[in-house]
Amino acid sequence: MDSAAIDRFEASRGRLASLAYRLLGSAADAEDAVQDTFLRWQAADRERVEVPEAWLTKVVTNLCLDLLRSAQARHERAAGAWLPEPLLEGDPMLGPADTFEQRESVTLAVLTLLERLSPVERAVYVLREAFSYSHAEIAGILDITESASQQHVHRARIRVAAERRRGGEADPASARRVVEEFLAAATSGRTERLVALLTDDVTAVSDGAGLGKRLLRYKTRERVASYVRAGFKPTPAKRRLAGGSPAIHIALVNGSPAVLAVVDDRVVGAVAFEVSDGKVASLRGIAAADRLARLNEAWRQHEPDAPVINAW
Repeated sequence: MDSAAIDRFEASRGRLASLAYRLLGSAADAEDAVQDTFLRWQAADRERVEVPEAWLTKVVTNLCLDLLRSAQARHERAAGAWLPEPLLEGDPMLGPADTFEQRESVTLAVLTLLERLSPVERAVYVLREAFSYSHAEIAGILDITESASQQHVHRARIRVAAERRRGGEADPASARRVVEEFLAAATSGRTERLVALLTDDVTAVSDGAGLGKRLLRYKTRERVASYVRAGFKPTPAKRRLAGGSPAIHIALVNGSPAVLAVVDDRVVGAVAFEVSDGKVASLRGIAAADRLARLNEAWRQHEPDAPVINAW
């Protein structure tokens, strides 16, 4: 393949990776989809490709849809063992972030909600909301009619909005202050203050330190507060599991504030927060090493703020 064809693909690589990540919720799977797209670009009769960007977008989108429809993916997601892979702020795979819709579409909360859509609904929603494709363009990418594209995105928006029930975008500085207060209450054992920082419909999801096959789910403020108190209470067993006494940092993950536990420059756990109207509306705890691999790569190249807790 000539250098011009390689350069043309490389110019689209970042956009393709960001699209694939939003569709799949996994950085590793997104990278595989982009690599498969490159192989197809390499084998294609490129002289017959009128608009390379459109061709590449169509290929990567349909590769992602094939994966979402696969038996393995359906089993993993249906079994309740799936959470989106968190990405550190600044990761190019997070993609466009100029509008509220673009920023919201890559949050862990919305990526989780997109699991409830059909693969085609998910693709239409992402292409429209995050990448501003027209319905005519989406119809060409997915081989559907413009009318079908409009119907899919309408249904997807309704379902996402019904599940979200949140206010507008939280100010990053205010959201961080809420998380700092939350962390102080959680580590001090002040249950009343912890409960007061949670919305009435708060939810929490955890992969159980990466040890279990199913996710742990909690509802009601009291149950979530109890889970948080137990989770943030240091014990010798937890330190052995982490490989040491972690430093606790606050960072941005997928555009939202998160608490990261770090041992020897290695993130061993992440808790991502959704903040609404000055309270915590949801938490997602991720400690499985394979789900933190890309975040760790970024963390090692990152200049972090000072930890809020030096040794937990």
